[in-house]
Amino acid sequence: MSALSCACAAVLLAACGGGGGGETAAEGQTAVSSGTDIVQVADVAVASTPSANANQTAAAPASSSPAAPTSTSAATTPATSTAPATPAVTTPATAPATPAAPAASEGWTRCATEYGTCSFTGTKQVRYGLNDKWTYQNATGSIACNNAVFGDPSPGANKVCEVSGATVVATQPATPTGTPSPYGQDANAYTMTFSDEFNNGFNTSVWNDKIWYETGNATKNYTVEDGKLKIWPQRDASGNFFNRTIDTDGKYYQTYGYFEIEAKLPVGKGTWPAFWLFNHIGDRRPEMDVMEAYAGGAAPWGFKDANGIAHPQAYAPTVWKGDYEGQLVGTRQYDTGMDLSAGFHKYAVKWEPNKQTYYFNGKEVLTLNTTFSDPMYLMLDLWFGSASGTPDHTTPQGKQNSFEINYIRAWRFK
Repeated sequence: MSALSCACAAVLLAACGGGGGGETAAEGQTAVSSGTDIVQVADVAVASTPSANANQTAAAPASSSPAAPTSTSAATTPATSTAPATPAVTTPATAPATPAAPAASEGWTRCATEYGTCSFTGTKQVRYGLNDKWTYQNATGSIACNNAVFGDPSPGANKVCEVSGATVVATQPATPTGTPSPYGQDANAYTMTFSDEFNNGFNTSVWNDKIWYETGNATKNYTVEDGKLKIWPQRDASGNFFNRTIDTDGKYYQTYGYFEIEAKLPVGKGTWPAFWLFNHIGDRRPEMDVMEAYAGGAAPWGFKDANGIAHPQAYAPTVWKGDYEGQLVGTRQYDTGMDLSAGFHKYAVKWEPNKQTYYFNGKEVLTLNTTFSDPMYLMLDLWFGSASGTPDHTTPQGKQNSFEINYIRAWRFK
């Protein structure tokens, strides 16, 4: 996000207080919302209703997406992207003519071409795509081989389905027993498409441990244990705190549906945990931040305990259109009134073709009338900075101060 965009967003959020109910903004009347105040970004005019928290100043959450870095250490963005375009919604009655596809790789058997049906015995993992670009699903008996089911991992290509020779094992993100439904939603309206309950280790067939434009840091500051993914603040060999990103880039995408995590946040100045949906498509960076928290930020972002350690209290859902840098759709600083490091809470978004609704523990906190149609991948991360400040000697290191994710789940609309 550019300095100008950051400055504008900071001025807008500074005019707003915290708390209150859900807010709604139409596209073209972009809203930055905190509590009951609305700031119209399109006219670069502030219209604020005074509240009990009107004297509080909140720094606007910065866009997490990179702005064309210039070196490996500075995060160089590739000139082109292999990220998928919008998946097809309507399945043609007949498949188009398909040129010969590359042979299936070892351990995988070709089972259908695009628009066909992949059939097999038992419960298997099926992948859809071409060459090194795939999305994955677990299925029993058969599964349709098309963009509507898998998303589109390789736009423009005549894709295929391949089935794994092995029966699905526990380390795959299979739908858990009982098929959980989105919290507070009508279970009959959804079909589960993705779930990792983190009960069987870190699944490298689904997750990466770095963002695409960076080289991963060799210092290990994440693990899966006790049924949770844990990411914690840690200094590396050079003595610096470093960002850690866990994502499904190149491995799992989805357009529309309901996305939910249950998580407990870390404490400490500088900590910046987040759950978001994202994609990098050429120069575009569509971004839906379901949760970003800044323990070290000014109240109500966080508060200090008796030992001077910063604890998170508020968080923000924030949406960036991504057609150009700093293209903010809307955001809200939501003051939960509680210590978000003290227990687990649910953070979610219902993503419809022309609307996004964000939830905290099933309660609606922000609604934006906007259109996003690109497939997005899942991201969980612990970064440092932004409104949380620079981590220092007061920032607790180690596993005992983790961003803990109990599960991450996704559903599509029936």
